[in-house]
Amino acid sequence: MLKKIISSMIIFGLLVVSATALNAADMPSKKKKQTPQGLYLSPKEANDMITADAAKILFVDVRTPEELYFVGHAKGIDKNVPLAYVDYSRLNKKGKKFASAKNKKFVEQIESALKEKGLSKDDKIILICRSGDRSASGAKILDKAGYKNVYTVITGTEGDKDKETKKRTVNGWKNDGMPWNYKFNKNVFQYEKPFK
Repeated sequence: MLKKIISSMIIFGLLVVSATALNAADMPSKKKKQTPQGLYLSPKEANDMITADAAKILFVDVRTPEELYFVGHAKGIDKNVPLAYVDYSRLNKKGKKFASAKNKKFVEQIESALKEKGLSKDDKIILICRSGDRSASGAKILDKAGYKNVYTVITGTEGDKDKETKKRTVNGWKNDGMPWNYKFNKNVFQYEKPFK
């Protein structure tokens, strides 16, 4: 009887692992979007994972607070922990972009968000940004800090650019029809003032 129970548990475990592997997005071709843990999700896969077990997953948007405020965000994010902050009042040294500063408290703020939800470094974290680049960068930082299950939504909230129009209409959370929110929630937003 014990052998049957153990065999059943092993078979069930293999089925779960197989199902998870089948539902995972392929490794992105762009090196910038690749991560050490290789945990990639399409927007639909991320939404399905969160819908199935939101209490055991930390869902984080790593864009700037301004992006979330003016563009909106995926419904169901637990926290906005920016990878960097942008000073929209001045340009950078090259004069081609706004000045920005890395969020030096990124790992600390992720850890705090996990604790708020009763989770640990070993629990699942899903990162999302505009197109998948910053979420991959965040996943690399968290991997170095010892986090074990860091997923990235490979097409982000707005997705890749259309080759002809150069607009982000190809894929991504919004374009794939996933739940979207424009409401400001002060409990979700993380804002620091890194500029002098």
